[in-house]
Amino acid sequence: MEYRKNKNKWQKREKKYDSKLLDLARVAHTREGGRRMSFRAVMVVGDGKGKIGVGVASGSDVSKGIKKATRKAERNMITVPIINGTIPHQVNAKYSAARVLLKPQRRRRGLVAGGTVRIMCSLAGIQDISSKVLGTTRNKLNNARAVIKAFKKLRKVKSKPEEQVVEEKEKVVEKKTKIVEKKEKIVKEEQKKEIKKVRKPEKKEEKKKDEKKPKKK
Repeated sequence: MEYRKNKNKWQKREKKYDSKLLDLARVAHTREGGRRMSFRAVMVVGDGKGKIGVGVASGSDVSKGIKKATRKAERNMITVPIINGTIPHQVNAKYSAARVLLKPQRRRRGLVAGGTVRIMCSLAGIQDISSKVLGTTRNKLNNARAVIKAFKKLRKVKSKPEEQVVEEKEKVVEKKTKIVEKKEKIVKEEQKKEIKKVRKPEKKEEKKKDEKKPKKK
């Protein structure tokens, strides 16, 4: 939770997006007075519904650098076209020495990616994708910018009628399984009630027999 001042009143500002710290580095600048140290933060921000952004900022303190970077990331957000939990087509992008290849994946295969690509895909809301980092650099910032460049190249493609039919069938099967589970629960409850009813009269009969027996003097 962050607080912001609005019309001489402090109001709570709720977080709309999920954020992740991608990289944190200590930077030094030489000035007339000497060397000044600062911290550079790289933040990735996403809402899990197709929006994602990357922000870079430096501050005198770690927390200041992170806050600045998150604000920049929220300003520079882009929308990623997602169809059935994956990207619509294959795409590759290059930024400086970083090269990234992204491929669409079948449903329920998961994120076949690592490092920065995995973090960014999960924050963007992509569920199934396969990727490969083709560049030789390990710079996380350059890799993140390459992924953003690849996302910008994506174009919306209409899903095939066969895929739509498969989705409808899966939904029908899920509904049927839920109905069957409910029926099984109802049957089990009825059986329990019947067992309880049978046990109660047996106990009453036993009590009557005990009363009829003559007491020994």
